Amino acid sequence: MIRDVALVAGKDLRLEMRSRVGIGQVVPFALLVLLLFAFALDPERGVLDRVTSGLFWMVVLFCSVLFIQRSFGVEAEDGIIDALRLTGLSAPSIYIGKVAALVVELLALEVVLAVGVAIFYGTTFGGFPLLLTAAVAATLGIAGSGSVYGALSARLRTRDTLLPLLLLPLLAPVLIAATRAFEVGMGREAGQGWSWVALLGIFALIYLSLGALLFRPLMEDA
Repeated sequence: MIRDVALVAGKDLRLEMRSRVGIGQVVPFALLVLLLFAFALDPERGVLDRVTSGLFWMVVLFCSVLFIQRSFGVEAEDGIIDALRLTGLSAPSIYIGKVAALVVELLALEVVLAVGVAIFYGTTFGGFPLLLTAAVAATLGIAGSGSVYGALSARLRTRDTLLPLLLLPLLAPVLIAATRAFEVGMGREAGQGWSWVALLGIFALIYLSLGALLFRPLMEDA
């Protein structure tokens, strides 16, 4: 199973590296959104400083939709979903492989966004263990649920608009928990940030478990 997961994840990552969609389109879009918020919100009144964590994860969620649409849209158009079914790979292996590729892409994006937040907003990061663990747990939840809905909407003509409508409400708890954990880790709020990380872990475990169970019928329907 590990070999199968590595094959699927490697395929997706090679496809992304060759197309350079993430580097050429998604990353500039994410940085542009951060820059626009820096101009729109008044830093002198402290508004920008108070909402930094929420803005960070909002941009991550919006960009994750673009990554998910790209990952499943190309496969639906080129018939790769049918080819994967004929390879004999198990549906859970394909699912976990696609989740792993999305996690790598999103974590790379989050590193770039963290640098952008530090430059544009003047934010200093502390509590790295808490921030890193929260980022990994939240990213697993986003990738796990996104892969399910990406497969569900892959061959629909309205997938570009349907996927955000389905996915973003489901990820609202992840957005809230990740934002609160980052606020504690960045010193914006007092409290137990690890409790929010535990909640993120529960969400990630639920999304991944359901995804592994549902991915086979979703591939057959697709």
